[in-house]
Amino acid sequence: MDARPEPFVPPAPKPRTVPPTMWELIRTITRNPLEVWGEPSYTEPWILTRFLNERTLIANHPRLIRHVLVDNQKNYRLATIRQLILRPILRDGLLTAEGNVWKRSRKAMAPVFTPRHINGFADSMLATTEHFAERYAGKGEEHEIAAEMTELTFDILAETLFSGDIEGADFDFADEVNRLLHTMGRVDPLDLVKAPSWVPRLTRIRGAKVLDLFRGIVDKTVAARRDRMARDPDAVPEDFLTLLLRAEGPQGLSSDEINDNIITFIGAGHETTARALGWTLFCLANAPHERVLVEEEIDAVLAAPPPPVQWLERMPKTRAAFEEAMRLYPPAPSINRAAIADDRLEMPDGRVVDIPKDVTVLMMPWTLHRHRLLWDRPDAFMPSRFWPENRERIDRFQYLPFGAGPRICIGASFALQEAVIALGVLMRRFRFDVTEKTNPWPVQKLTTQPQGGLPMTVTAR
Repeated sequence: MDARPEPFVPPAPKPRTVPPTMWELIRTITRNPLEVWGEPSYTEPWILTRFLNERTLIANHPRLIRHVLVDNQKNYRLATIRQLILRPILRDGLLTAEGNVWKRSRKAMAPVFTPRHINGFADSMLATTEHFAERYAGKGEEHEIAAEMTELTFDILAETLFSGDIEGADFDFADEVNRLLHTMGRVDPLDLVKAPSWVPRLTRIRGAKVLDLFRGIVDKTVAARRDRMARDPDAVPEDFLTLLLRAEGPQGLSSDEINDNIITFIGAGHETTARALGWTLFCLANAPHERVLVEEEIDAVLAAPPPPVQWLERMPKTRAAFEEAMRLYPPAPSINRAAIADDRLEMPDGRVVDIPKDVTVLMMPWTLHRHRLLWDRPDAFMPSRFWPENRERIDRFQYLPFGAGPRICIGASFALQEAVIALGVLMRRFRFDVTEKTNPWPVQKLTTQPQGGLPMTVTAR
């Protein structure tokens, strides 16, 4: 007889049963797009509809998603509304660049994210997390874990990709990132009607000052590294920053493109992992049985600690808890494309999906990861889905925390290694528990954020 307790069902909007009015739709999207989706988005393999008077295909079938993101990806560009939201922040960074600019940026960054380089970051990830953990007295004091995971992942990013050389970041980084995403990283009503980018978005005017702050940091960081490279090129670390600067030139990246990619990684590259770590600790705190399994694994592996580069492989249950948290709270909750030309796909059941030119294709990890046709008990926190013996049951294109195809997140392996090392260090030494004030609500602001934060107590184990 199975003695496992009922799995924890974390907070999430319930699917709508009645379509919203146009006013309700605009108001909900600008406040929290996760609350828009109706029951069909969680039960149908695809839906061809009109969304804000625009032809839209909501794609939930893995075969259809593979077609758009991989098999016929050349027929799909980044969707206009996505670009209207992200380009004011990231400009020609890797997440928003297209065409030759994207190809040049991806090529310039590829050497940093090879397995050899990522493995080489493990020691720095471990040392940074151990230093970060010293802030916890472990006497049951309360901490804002969502903000602190943002600080931790920023510290790791700074030490690994920038060798500690981010200039002028001596402010409340987590608070400024939250302010940036609250103002710049949200949908504005003018985005929904596709107003030209030069029309001011009132919701983003307050974010301009924060964005200027981040770009000022980038300018100082680049200037300092250029100076080091000029004075002693052989002593400069072979990190992300150096490789980007060495890719500068007529056939490589422009100065502006270099700055845009740095702001992408400083402002957004760490944010996804930070949110996933916070949600993981929250879910485990509400699922004591699952937490014990993770703690036992961490204790066993770290009793005689192997090199940190081996932790990801040696801690499959820890990784599974992180991946299940990303399923329920995908760091990037939507993937948007637009068809360049008419397209069609015959599905395995013989039905044909027609994809007209200019139709917007929405592939939403938020609904895909909770889809009734793809997952058993989709709303429940069940890390065993991702245990090694169960992973083959998950189609490659039903789980997209890092996207898929040519534009898959270049830092996916980096993030997984970082997360397992961070969880290993923190959960071996401490136990994180929810309080009466811990009542997060998932809100989409570029990433899936916990509105209300994650106040948790931290107690030594």
